[in-house]
Amino acid sequence: MVQALSKPLTLPEFLQQPETKPASEYINGEIIQKPTPKGRHSRLQGKLCATINQVAEETKIAYAFPELRCSFGVRSIVPDVAVFQWERIPFTVEGNVPDNFDLPPDWTIEILSPEQRPNKVLGNILYCLEHGSRLGWFIDPDDLSILCLQLQQQPVLFQGEQVLPVLGDIKLSLSVNQVFDWLKMG
Repeated sequence: MVQALSKPLTLPEFLQQPETKPASEYINGEIIQKPTPKGRHSRLQGKLCATINQVAEETKIAYAFPELRCSFGVRSIVPDVAVFQWERIPFTVEGNVPDNFDLPPDWTIEILSPEQRPNKVLGNILYCLEHGSRLGWFIDPDDLSILCLQLQQQPVLFQGEQVLPVLGDIKLSLSVNQVFDWLKMG
């Protein structure tokens, strides 16, 4: 849903607005509300965060955040999963996780929902890469494929038993089939 505004808001003005459920993003001067996550989306998001954090959190390599607002450049987006290398997490002076992340994730993961426009979602991944992200995954549950985007490389479509690229320091080997097998719970 795109919200029509009588007077366009700036990014700082948008960030002063109350949060919406589901989250809204600020893209090219427009406020766009994300669709409510459904079953497949929630399952994949939860398993991705848990799996990445299982191998990367204890060793302080990286952390995967679900639905984390990232505001940088002229956008404020909420990737389905935002993975930050540990040294790039802007901890508070007390060592706590901050509320605001004013930087792009190192690895952004988007799971396409039926109500979403693929190019809008891909646009957010490309925007992240243009601003310093190193890796983007575009997961399409209907197609059972994952498009991987890396800075200054041709996008690669992964399917079946192909092993997906991850951030270099994360010791994780996942095939596309393993990711989509998480949907089989019955």
